[in-house]
Amino acid sequence: MNEAVGNNAEQFKQSFREEAREILADLEAALLELNENHGDAELVGRAFRGLHTIKGSGAMFGFERLAAFTHDLETAFDQVRGGRLEVSSELIDLTLEALDQIGTMLDEGVAGKPRADEQICARILERVRRLAGFSAVAVTEKRTEIAAEASAATGPAANAPAARTWHIHFAPGPDMLRCGANPLLLIGELGTLGELKITGLTNAVPPLRELDPERCYFAWDMELETEAAPEAIRDVFIFVEDSCELKIEPAAGCSAPEGVTTAGGMTEPRSARGGRRDYDSPDKASSIRVAAAKLDCFVNLVGELVTVQARLSELAARRDDQEVSEVAEEVERLATALRENSMDMRMMPIRGTFEKFRRLVHDLARSLGKSVELTIEGAETELDKSVIDQLSDPLMHLIRNSMDHGVGLPEERIAHGKPAQASIRLAARYAGASVLISVGDDGRGIDAEAVRAKAIERGLIGPDAVLTDAETYALIFQPGFSTAKEVTDISGRGVGLDVVRRNIDKLRGSIDVTSRASEGTTVTLRLPLTLAIIDGLLVTVGEDYFVLPLANILECIELSRQEIDSADGKHLINVRGEVVPYIRLRDRFGTRNAVPAFEQAVLVGTESGRFGLVVDSVLGNCQTMIKSLGRVYRQVQTLSGATILGNGTVALILDPHRLVEESISAARPQVRGHPRAPDRLGGTRAPA
Repeated sequence: MNEAVGNNAEQFKQSFREEAREILADLEAALLELNENHGDAELVGRAFRGLHTIKGSGAMFGFERLAAFTHDLETAFDQVRGGRLEVSSELIDLTLEALDQIGTMLDEGVAGKPRADEQICARILERVRRLAGFSAVAVTEKRTEIAAEASAATGPAANAPAARTWHIHFAPGPDMLRCGANPLLLIGELGTLGELKITGLTNAVPPLRELDPERCYFAWDMELETEAAPEAIRDVFIFVEDSCELKIEPAAGCSAPEGVTTAGGMTEPRSARGGRRDYDSPDKASSIRVAAAKLDCFVNLVGELVTVQARLSELAARRDDQEVSEVAEEVERLATALRENSMDMRMMPIRGTFEKFRRLVHDLARSLGKSVELTIEGAETELDKSVIDQLSDPLMHLIRNSMDHGVGLPEERIAHGKPAQASIRLAARYAGASVLISVGDDGRGIDAEAVRAKAIERGLIGPDAVLTDAETYALIFQPGFSTAKEVTDISGRGVGLDVVRRNIDKLRGSIDVTSRASEGTTVTLRLPLTLAIIDGLLVTVGEDYFVLPLANILECIELSRQEIDSADGKHLINVRGEVVPYIRLRDRFGTRNAVPAFEQAVLVGTESGRFGLVVDSVLGNCQTMIKSLGRVYRQVQTLSGATILGNGTVALILDPHRLVEESISAARPQVRGHPRAPDRLGGTRAPA
């Protein structure tokens, strides 16, 4: 029994860690917004409530060191709320440093995780206390003294909230003690918000012989007189509200605050819900938390089911059995629905990833002495969680590069007729079955001649190489490439953008760079919506099977031997009056089998325009689970992966964008002395 209780306690500690990290993210966002608008009372309240919740709930779940560390920060923001301390950049910077330490404290006790540095924590608290004007041993006394002085004054400040009385009914659920929660600590935390009167309810306590020592039978009715906002009361119970009966409402004869609506026994400002968790009662809960590993396993199983379903459909097609065909069609319908739902479950808005870069820009701007505003667009764009998880590093390196190389110092920008404050834009939008994510700045732009000179110096290209702007800019993604004249803590070693290229390659994405001198640079990442399952078109070349992503395909047309011969060796086809170039995959892959009388040209849309991919035959649509080819094939850029067909045959999944890019590069003259010509991704094309 004790082992089970211990496991439950650790499980709920982990739940607290996850919830606390969400609160820390919201806190960081509130502080960065507050740094731009020191007088925003709502942001101050949001920061105070976040600190208050982490402190109170941390103590309840055994994170005493975390709770003690957060206490002084909460006190400082309580003084800000009361108008006794002004918001300053120093206070915000100290609190941001403190949040980093709190994040480390959350993982203390977890194997392999470091312990928060006590000296750093002590230094932060000492500066907070000095700034707020209180000592470490007299925090509580100081708060009481300040409150008494305020009460003895001629009257409350014009902007001080009036005290109101709330009736609170709190009945812990039967399993609250088993999860490691202590109801008495919650009641004690509630008492810090104001004057609290408590009535214990014991009517549910059973006879002694029936009493379960691990179950809480008590309940409490309480009257709380406080100036705190109603959501601050609810936040005391934020980590146990799903396992208790909780009702909060204005006491009899006490009206709800102005601008507040009452619903379900809870009063709350209409504006307080933005960016916060759902506070509905447990029976109205609209979501549950599932471990990412479990979700990944589920999606993999769905992918395997899709493969088995394809085999069943092929088997049914070979047999003249109506009953088997009907079963195969029903299984296909269910597998399709299950696949779509599993993909939807993995789709997440990119907002969380974007928002965390506000802190990076804030810290780098201070370090570099620059003034930079980060603007975010399309934060609600959704991607597969597995894609989002791998985006942080590439975006971080791109932003750091823009901060260091792209935007200049305020005086430099003013001298060039620009605003002192620079702008960096993070944007996301859909483009068919892909998502485009761009990082842009209004800085100096890329010096193409400097890039070219550095590439010649390093032997990447020859002095007489003729490159397009896109190919020139792509050189900056080469390993170790940098035009910086000195190495700094931010950049100059030539490793950041190489990381970007390698990570985007792993995601089967592409990179496009546009830049104009003195106007700025924009780097656009094209990424697939999901990495697990795609809709594809199954084709053959000789005896081999290939899959083309359906999202890239425009149409399929027949290509006769006569049309090929009449082009005089040029790979061009007339499509309703438009001349479209094509790539003959039979030639590309060196296929030696007999050529069919009619080949099929699959027209695809790429960044370079419309192209045809000529195959031997088109077999039809298929749902495909993508399997990695492994490290041996990591340099084969034209392949996205592989899949297993219904008949057990392995089919390779082609990347139309890379096929077209390689063909365009191959069509240009080789750079003299350099058989490996750069492609548009900054990678290299192996010599033929």
